[in-house]
Amino acid sequence: MTQTPPIIKIKEYTVFLDRLAEAAAEITLPMFKKPVDVINKGRKLDLDFDPVTQADKQAEEAIRSLINQTYPKHNILGEEHGAEQNSHPDSDEQYTWVIDPIDGTRAYICGIPTWGTLVALNDGEKPIVGMLDQPYLKERYIGTPDAAYLNNELIHCRDCTDLSQATISTTDPTQFFACAEDAEAFERVAQKARLVRNGYDCYAYAMVAAGFMDVVIESGLEAYDIQALIPIVEGAGGIVTNWQGKSAADGGQTIAAATPALHEQVLRLLNS
Repeated sequence: MTQTPPIIKIKEYTVFLDRLAEAAAEITLPMFKKPVDVINKGRKLDLDFDPVTQADKQAEEAIRSLINQTYPKHNILGEEHGAEQNSHPDSDEQYTWVIDPIDGTRAYICGIPTWGTLVALNDGEKPIVGMLDQPYLKERYIGTPDAAYLNNELIHCRDCTDLSQATISTTDPTQFFACAEDAEAFERVAQKARLVRNGYDCYAYAMVAAGFMDVVIESGLEAYDIQALIPIVEGAGGIVTNWQGKSAADGGQTIAAATPALHEQVLRLLNS
């Protein structure tokens, strides 16, 4: 079993995340808010449109290249280029870098700066550090086992314990849930919230960590959609699980909440 690395190693990994963010931004920023060719990868959930751009592909290639140079025995899982096994299968250490080069490609191609580059390092059991970089807004969120940061400043979830006072979000209540039952479950929660603001992709999780929103509910996610965001929200004092209250690291149905009390209320409604 891989042991969580010491603080000095965590610092090394977070510094490396900065390098990855800069490498990706050199590719994504020049193409943002410019005409860009969009390729349809095919069917996803109930949609016949799953877009990808050259920015997605090239940014992931740049991130992978740096990982392979710096940590050649670490594995890689990326949205655009799949899985790469670099550690020996029998090794006790199975570190995996999990990459979504542009989470929110739809926002990216529409010129809306709610997309982000997501990178996590998973120790074989859970993501231990995570990054969301939004280079257009110059916002970089880093999560560690002990804290979360926006541009090196500590951030915290706000102390919201009652759904009637909460601001909640999902990426798209009409298209992005895995099934009609999941969409109906979200609607049960939304009806009891104070404010609902949708359409922010990964950026909504950053707003939970920074204390501006309180709950994000999704379903149909992949591991690369969520792993970087777990250390950010949890480092800021929040909680991220699936809809059964277990690990969300594999994606699927996920909930991020600012406080355990709020998390419990939302879980109860989702499963009622």
